[in-house]
Amino acid sequence: MKRWLLRSLPIIAIVLVLPGCFFPQERKVENQVPYEEQIASVQRAVDKYQEANEGLLPIKEKEMGTPIYQKYPIDFKKLIPQFLEAPPGNAYENGGVYQYVLIDVETNPTVKVFDLHIAEKIRELKIRMQAYRYPPFKETLADNVFTLDYKKLGYEEEQYATSPYTNNNLPFVINGEGEIFVDYISDLYNALQEEKTTFKQGEDIRPILYKNSPIVPAFSVPYTIDENNEPIYMAK
Repeated sequence: MKRWLLRSLPIIAIVLVLPGCFFPQERKVENQVPYEEQIASVQRAVDKYQEANEGLLPIKEKEMGTPIYQKYPIDFKKLIPQFLEAPPGNAYENGGVYQYVLIDVETNPTVKVFDLHIAEKIRELKIRMQAYRYPPFKETLADNVFTLDYKKLGYEEEQYATSPYTNNNLPFVINGEGEIFVDYISDLYNALQEEKTTFKQGEDIRPILYKNSPIVPAFSVPYTIDENNEPIYMAK
């Protein structure tokens, strides 16, 4: 009966490692902006580390099932002081609001970030959900993708995450196992209208979001396109 809750515990554990005063220095402006030079300095350090360590990457070990954009967090302890003087001011490890991660680790290890405010909001929703026997589903959007019933969670209105790409409000969705995600489908629709990138049906289209951005769509479900080149949730 509590299967959905037990399966969600790893995610709860991830976000609960950042409790209490979630970002102790987040009022500093430099800690809230993903400056290109900060990311570039970490990229240089990662490249040098990999070259000096026979291809190994300075990452923390995560579980196999960890979503792809959260799967390879950078371990700054492996970079400091030989390859990097200190974590960037906007990194969580230095009081900032961003988690530094690597993507394309097999072919072209690339430094990106995601905003930990999203993790904090999901943590808040998860805590409220613990009072319920079953996940608070409302409407079915696609196979294994549902909206949340916020009234059951004690909210008077729908909760949102702020898009790092458009600054629009993005809703949260939930799957049958009680895992909560940010729904980037509206951002993807806009990106597909603006970009000339060609995707195939069944291909994950999320890379279009960070093609020209330092931020990856963390806590998201995979999306693909339909026959009209419009974004849809990718079926399992």
